[in-house]
Amino acid sequence: MKWSEARVQFPNRWVLVEAISAYSANNMRNIEEFSVINDYEDTKLAWDAYKKHHSSEPSREYYIFHTANENIEVQEQEFIGIRGLR
Repeated sequence: MKWSEARVQFPNRWVLVEAISAYSANNMRNIEEFSVINDYEDTKLAWDAYKKHHSSEPSREYYIFHTANENIEVQEQEFIGIRGLR
């Protein structure tokens, strides 16, 4: 599915998506095609579903977007590790 299609099909909703076709360029993740897993009215429900899916399949690319946005942007950040307790 393309973003323009998702905006029409799920107006003013949070959508949990899985990237099907994506690439990186200029520190941005460009998502060309995705599959909508579910849509939500409440952002908390969307995040709960995201955490559940991500924990069971961490190698897949899951994202949450709101369809009120004309475009979707995912800025890539370098992972610098986790600080341990002292």
